[in-house]
Amino acid sequence: MDFLYSPEQLKVRDEVRRFVKEQVPSSKVREMDTGELESGRWFIEKAGAAGILGLRFPQEYGGRGLDWVTEVAAMEEVGVLGTSLGCAYIMPAIVGEALALFGSEEQKRKYLAPTLAGRLYSAEALTEPRGGSDFFGATTTATPDGDHFVLDGQKRFVVGAQDSDWFLVYAKSDPQAKPHESMSCFIVERDFGVEVQNIYQLMGTRGGGTGRLVFNQVRVPGANLVGQLHGAYAIFNRMMVPERLHSAAGALGTARAALEVATRYSTRRKAFGQTINNFQAVGFMLADSVAALDAARALCHAAALAADAGTDARRIVSEAKKVATESAWQIVNQAMQVMGGIGYTSVYPIERLLRDTRLSLIWTGSNQVMNLLIQHEWFKQVMKGGDDARDVEDDALTPDEAEKVFE
Repeated sequence: MDFLYSPEQLKVRDEVRRFVKEQVPSSKVREMDTGELESGRWFIEKAGAAGILGLRFPQEYGGRGLDWVTEVAAMEEVGVLGTSLGCAYIMPAIVGEALALFGSEEQKRKYLAPTLAGRLYSAEALTEPRGGSDFFGATTTATPDGDHFVLDGQKRFVVGAQDSDWFLVYAKSDPQAKPHESMSCFIVERDFGVEVQNIYQLMGTRGGGTGRLVFNQVRVPGANLVGQLHGAYAIFNRMMVPERLHSAAGALGTARAALEVATRYSTRRKAFGQTINNFQAVGFMLADSVAALDAARALCHAAALAADAGTDARRIVSEAKKVATESAWQIVNQAMQVMGGIGYTSVYPIERLLRDTRLSLIWTGSNQVMNLLIQHEWFKQVMKGGDDARDVEDDALTPDEAEKVFE
């Protein structure tokens, strides 16, 4: 679907594609999956040196000032590596969004620029042991103390907990206020006293040093407050766009990788005297997967265009995240089905991609949360009326207002 992109956008996409092919050793991917390596820092250092992190951010901070369409195309290429390295790649773009839009000039110079250069490793600390989707139910607190804030609480499922240099942390700064006015966002350096209490053993998405953080009287300078005091809702609301759109784009790459492995396998594996791609049962599974991948990519492209247009893209971004991740899950499963028993072994990477993809339906807001936002925005759009579209209700064969009883 190269026709979706301009020559300049294709050039950047192909640059990232070459980086993924030439600069990421398979041995590193294996070491992360087996747990021998619990860090994506090496990948971020390489990507930063190559200048492919945070493509959308201003050049003065190490970005390229590009658009969402280009970034989504680049993220698909990184997605072929699976969700561990995909998550490492998008983290500078996620935490960077907060700094680029809400941070002070000092914060951008001190944290954003070296993060995009790959010199600093970062993570987002949002989910708590009590839950993740209930953002305003956070129990981590930030108490003012002179020119500092004192943080107490815990965050879990933090990718990069093992060795990130700094964390973007959301905390309750006014527990008595209305939910939307109760939270603040902070840059918290590891050296401030953050404790890593546990590194999780995960089904997939392994090797990212995903763990639980403990804040016990951690003192954070007031200068590290991001945006307005008690103003984290605006940051969180904006952060959902890069989190979910990157998740969607990464899922495209993971699905494409599995589909290509299965397709090549089907042209070599013989049964009943011929290669199995000649069997309709196999060909139809691959055809379904190709159609699902193209449809998901088109929706991600539309969501990227909406984000570039500066509109409220939350609904279509949520649709893209839901459709792309669910399509990826279907496609990877179909790839394993095409390959049969050998696909269930570690001889091929399909089983790893299957384990990785399962998380994409949960993280950055589960797909049930995506449904919640989609239906809310859809009802609001339809019920406000006022457009000039035809009302087909009047086209009923036997219209009868007396029969339209609603209660």
